[in-house]
Amino acid sequence: MMKKKSLCASRASLVLFLCQMISSLDVPLDLSQPPTITQQSPKDYIVDPRENIVIQCEAKGKPPPSFSWTRNGTHFDIDKDAQVTMKPNSGTLVINIMNGGKAEAYEGVYQCTARNERGAAISNNIVIRPSRSPLWTKEKLEPNHVREGDSLVLHCRPPVGLPPPIIFWMDNAFQRLPQSERVSQGLNGDLYFSNVQPEDTREDYICYARFNHTQTIQQKQPISVKVFSMDSLNDTIAANLSDTDIYGAKPVTERQPVLLTPTGSTSTKVELRGNVLLLECIAAGLPTPVIRWIKEGGELPANRTFFENFKKTLKITDVSEADSGNYKCIARNTLGSAHHVISVTVKAAPYWITAPRNLVLSPGEHGNLICRANGNPKPDISWLANGVPIAIAPEDPSRKVDGDTIIFSHVQERSSAVYQCNASNEYGYLLANAFVNVLAEPPRILTPANKLYQVIADSPALLDCAYFGSPKPEIEWFKGVKGSILRGNEYVFHDNGTLEIPVAQKDSTGTYTCVARNELGKTQNEVQLEVKDPTMIIKQPEYKVIQRYGQVSFECIIKHDSTLSPTVIWLKDNDELPDDERFLVGKDNLTIMNVTDKDDGTYTCIVNTTLDSVSASAVLTVVAAPPTPAIIYARPNPPFDLELTGQLERSIELSWIPGDENNSPITSFVIEYEDGLHEPGVWHYQTEVPGTQTTVQLKLSPYVNYSFRVIAVNEIGRSQPSEPSEQYLTKSASPDENPSNVQGIGSEPDNLVITWESLKGFQSNGPGLQYKVSWRQKDVDDEWTSVIVANVSKYIVSGTPTFVPYEIKVQALNDLGYAPEPSVVIGHSGEDLPMVAPGNVQVFVINSTLAKVHWDPVPLKTVRGHLQGYKVYYWKVQSLSRRSRRHVEKKILTFRGNKTVGMLPGLEPYSSYKLNVRVVNGKGEGPASPDKLFRTPEGVPGSPSFLKITNPTLDSLTLEWGSPTHPNGVLTSYILKFQPINNTHELGPLVEIRIPANESSLILKNLNYSTRYKFYFNAQTSVGSGNQITEEAVTIMDEAGILRPAVGAGKVQPLYPRIRNVTTAAAETYANISWEYEGPDHANFYVEYGVAGSKEDWKKEIVNGSRSFFVLKGLTPGTTYKVRVGAEGLSGFRSSEDVFETGPAMASRQVDIATQGWFIGLMCAVALLILILLIVCFIRRNKGGKYPVKEKEDAHADPEIQPMKEDDGTFGEYSDAEDHKPLKKGSRTPSDRTVKKEDSDDSLVDYGEGVNGQFNEDGSFIGQYSGKKEKEPAEGNESSEAPSPVNAMNSFV
Repeated sequence: MMKKKSLCASRASLVLFLCQMISSLDVPLDLSQPPTITQQSPKDYIVDPRENIVIQCEAKGKPPPSFSWTRNGTHFDIDKDAQVTMKPNSGTLVINIMNGGKAEAYEGVYQCTARNERGAAISNNIVIRPSRSPLWTKEKLEPNHVREGDSLVLHCRPPVGLPPPIIFWMDNAFQRLPQSERVSQGLNGDLYFSNVQPEDTREDYICYARFNHTQTIQQKQPISVKVFSMDSLNDTIAANLSDTDIYGAKPVTERQPVLLTPTGSTSTKVELRGNVLLLECIAAGLPTPVIRWIKEGGELPANRTFFENFKKTLKITDVSEADSGNYKCIARNTLGSAHHVISVTVKAAPYWITAPRNLVLSPGEHGNLICRANGNPKPDISWLANGVPIAIAPEDPSRKVDGDTIIFSHVQERSSAVYQCNASNEYGYLLANAFVNVLAEPPRILTPANKLYQVIADSPALLDCAYFGSPKPEIEWFKGVKGSILRGNEYVFHDNGTLEIPVAQKDSTGTYTCVARNELGKTQNEVQLEVKDPTMIIKQPEYKVIQRYGQVSFECIIKHDSTLSPTVIWLKDNDELPDDERFLVGKDNLTIMNVTDKDDGTYTCIVNTTLDSVSASAVLTVVAAPPTPAIIYARPNPPFDLELTGQLERSIELSWIPGDENNSPITSFVIEYEDGLHEPGVWHYQTEVPGTQTTVQLKLSPYVNYSFRVIAVNEIGRSQPSEPSEQYLTKSASPDENPSNVQGIGSEPDNLVITWESLKGFQSNGPGLQYKVSWRQKDVDDEWTSVIVANVSKYIVSGTPTFVPYEIKVQALNDLGYAPEPSVVIGHSGEDLPMVAPGNVQVFVINSTLAKVHWDPVPLKTVRGHLQGYKVYYWKVQSLSRRSRRHVEKKILTFRGNKTVGMLPGLEPYSSYKLNVRVVNGKGEGPASPDKLFRTPEGVPGSPSFLKITNPTLDSLTLEWGSPTHPNGVLTSYILKFQPINNTHELGPLVEIRIPANESSLILKNLNYSTRYKFYFNAQTSVGSGNQITEEAVTIMDEAGILRPAVGAGKVQPLYPRIRNVTTAAAETYANISWEYEGPDHANFYVEYGVAGSKEDWKKEIVNGSRSFFVLKGLTPGTTYKVRVGAEGLSGFRSSEDVFETGPAMASRQVDIATQGWFIGLMCAVALLILILLIVCFIRRNKGGKYPVKEKEDAHADPEIQPMKEDDGTFGEYSDAEDHKPLKKGSRTPSDRTVKKEDSDDSLVDYGEGVNGQFNEDGSFIGQYSGKKEKEPAEGNESSEAPSPVNAMNSFV
């Protein structure tokens, strides 16, 4: 049985993405499926009122879904609102605020619906609220006079903003006020003093509120604090009283703690699950109290508890219901303590236990949608179908609702729909879309074919087999093309089709086949696995102690898989090496020259390949260089007085006396030996013992003249070797072992070469070392043939049959006898070339570029050697499309082992090929099989060799082309497609023309003049169309607009529009400019003007849209101006200049009534009324009143933005509006008679954030100014009253 396993339940370290993949089958986008919401804006969406509002709603589905919106529960018709647009192929709304819209007018609750023929998905309720950054209310702040040692609270009371502001205290120099255990800021923004000191006296305690969303900072008026010390108070009293009256003020008295916040002995706090819990206690007292926190009846949660604000704030992250309870803060100083208990209750907005997942079923199948959520209080579960409550949705006999589960049985295609699960309580809601898609689809494998996976040996290997089908396919895995199904505990088969090999070995390398099958069919896919050797550091860097100004080197020698390219990186203290030329990085070492104290640290060698990484570290300790009174660390002195005792035939005891360790303890002793009989003067490693040991029992070999020496080792390094011990000659004996690596391989067809590795001198165990070489033919009843040789490691047996197996053994012997009986190895006599060629060669053409060749294996006896495989020689004889022959190199494919089939890739379509097959052994190739002729079918052609477009005229273009370099068959036709391109790069309708294959040019007629066209051109064979090439060209403009290009020119130069007939109609202070335009659509114009004859720069006004008229305002009466019109984006293109003169300044058009009595009386009444209004305003100002400037400006609309009259298209009321319009900043005509742009829309309203403004005592403006404006009715009959944002965020319906 296969070992099935749910990946999410175990082996979490094996890539989390598998858990996500097995949660549900993703339907490929080429199959019908209901909509799925892929992106949406957050539920609580606070927007910047100065920028466009973008409400996201993206969805996928087949067919692509359409989108609609509701606002405050009713349909939102975006076509009726010019400020609202929807992005193409998307549901995302863009509300244009930067071009006249008001963010407050679009505040509300929005919901998006994505719908196609299979269902409807809905988004969350998206609450849109513009951010607000109001000003501080007007208040009169009295100075704070405080006695030294008393407590003090400076209240901030910031304005309520959206989102809430960040509070901080600074002085007039914009420096943050220092905080400590004595002085600190509370969570509400107030500044608390546990006790004041004389240095707290200052007049610039300023509270600032930073509104991050709008990037503004509001400032409270400075607060003054005056601290009176007892000494100064006593001096004041003494100066005003007699000696008998002076008692003196009491000195600063210490006080036990009293809590400033929170007040009382108990309080309560409710927090939501997953949020951050913040509890605060700030105490007064002298000395300054220290705060401590405990949880009654429990412990503060580890790893989630933090103390802030000098332990006055307890912070617990990611709270859960288990964090509910009583938390006590204790404030303590030397005089006593105070405490406060905060009862914390953790509630929970709904959270998922099991969210519904998409369900793909085939007709007649069963399934469930499960929606389980938890919360505190327990959330209510409700279901919707296609956005409609399921109770009133259309009936579906296959559907049954059972609480939090919908049960489907015997589904049909009409059962496809999108279901919504809504879990809500008083603290919020969850909404999930899950579709039921009824499909009948055969299996398909989504993982790319022949995907290569590479892993390191002994690590897990994960081979993907992503699949889809309905009903859900069954997955099976095979190794090799014809391998058996994989089973057993060494494999894990995951629900998403992935095959896991928990511990991949070198023999796991190979081809793996994944097969997916259901009742509608089956399919398969092959992937490749390569298992690499791990990267190892075989010589690691070692701990070093080096004297200052010395030189040190760390080694890092590695071993790695030959197919991987390692990179070596050195780090110092887990950071890059210093940029210092003293650090020299070699191939396998790091050297530091002229070591200094700052080089002290940990050095790490990191070796990286594309598949693994290993590292090793060593510490460098830098010590002072001599002379110095400090301790000198050095290598130990060599041991001495070596003594041999307990001599036996195969062992002896060695003892010694350690030398001076030189202030670094000896960590070990290394024992070496010399064989004076066989290798005099060469010392070999024998063993190593701990530094606390001075005696060791040594194992000996026979017939060796031993001498021993000892080397001491400490952290600094190795000592010099000790003096050698006395010599000890062991007795001779017969050999203990036989030669190794015995092999038998023939070098000629009639011999057998037997080789071996000779024994070392001390392995001989005695004099007269020789070797007995024995052999006999395998599987033949022959006696052993033997020969004894000496001082060689090879023997050649002649006269053998060609390539037959032999049994071989080599035994060592000396003057005292033979070694133990050796093991038998199998060798072969020499190989010869194969005798016969493979037969029955057949070729099966699979497609135009791939063929399959099959042959019968040759008899093994005729191979006459080790069968290494077969070679297929193939070459192209001719191309059938060109009927031309040429010499082509033969290609060779080698198929290892006893394969009898192979694939020939990379063939050229529509060509004749020949091939033959040969068997290969260790000697070479055998004879070739008879040449086999085969042909490849036609394929799609290559792209045409060129496409040229010449001879542009008003309505025609000439196209010339060359046939494909690789036709890959018989061309049947050419396909030409073309379409116009406008000046905004938008493509017009596509026209297609089929052209006979024997044509090489074409004249396209009846084209539009001065138009750019894009052409797509490709060739066709009977198989299909080849790759296309593209080109662009432009027909020329009418001769009335621009000259034709020169004869023989290719593409036409870029075309420019033409502006002519610029006319002006001037009044006293404004002028109407109009012009005629010829050229492409969507040109953006601008008007430039200036005083005629002046050397000043031209002034530029942008024309809104593509209108052909503009009004210049704010001109000086009686002045001559020059004007011209241009097009944006076309450098240097303008119309010809025109000159006009404004009319002279006119006398007042009103009748002189200054001498009329009734007029004088009216003016007196007006003056009296203005005086009364000024008095009222002055009184209101002193009381913190607000000026409704915003409403007044809205009531007096600026004439510059009045709409055009519908009857004549001119701007209404210009002269009267200009004559009687109140003057504003920037509206006065300058004395130099130049014209300034009217900033009629520049008022304090532009700085507004939706609240009232405020002025300083001296009339200067503080912060930002704004005015409230009544909301205008929403579109249609919809109510403009938005629901409460809190309710909208916490509930879905």
